[in-house]
Amino acid sequence: MVLDAYRFRGPARIHGLERVDGRYPTLAPAPDGSVDGRILRTDDVGALDAYERVDRGLYARVTVPRPDAEPLATYVGDPERLGVGSTVEWPGSGPLPERVRRYLRTNEVVITSGE
Repeated sequence: MVLDAYRFRGPARIHGLERVDGRYPTLAPAPDGSVDGRILRTDDVGALDAYERVDRGLYARVTVPRPDAEPLATYVGDPERLGVGSTVEWPGSGPLPERVRRYLRTNEVVITSGE
């Protein structure tokens, strides 16, 4: 992965999720939680999907709304495959991407400027 292909756009904070650490970090439902991160811009989403192993189901790329701005994509890892399955539960049934997207639609999860 060529790091020059990713441009830093600013800090960010996701409200309504929290970071959990396992084999690799991931996000988990947390109505009162938040997690800090960075907004990156790329023209090569396919390379980033490959890096995050979206095609193998390790992570799912999902879109999170922002107040008064375009939504942004983030990656949510499969809790079972990352070794945090007993501490993370995405409600509902079906594949992980569907459960995460459903949670994002029905809960107050938003991205704001991290500053």
